[in-house]
Amino acid sequence: MPENSPMVRVHVNIELSATSLQAVVANAKKKAGADERGRYRVDTADSLSDLISKFLLETGFDEFARNLDNY
Repeated sequence: MPENSPMVRVHVNIELSATSLQAVVANAKKKAGADERGRYRVDTADSLSDLISKFLLETGFDEFARNLDNY
């Protein structure tokens, strides 16, 4: 697919390690910082979604998906 191909949002179930999820939550909280009450106002699910999308774009998922051997 060309680089300018339209993007679509899909909702899927994925398996990832608990360690990876803990890292995403911890880093999202660090990046957002706590408010004056010590609460973190960050949607960690959105952070995970953004991180996975970035990974797929940067690692050539389009080519990977076209390869029948990967199925």
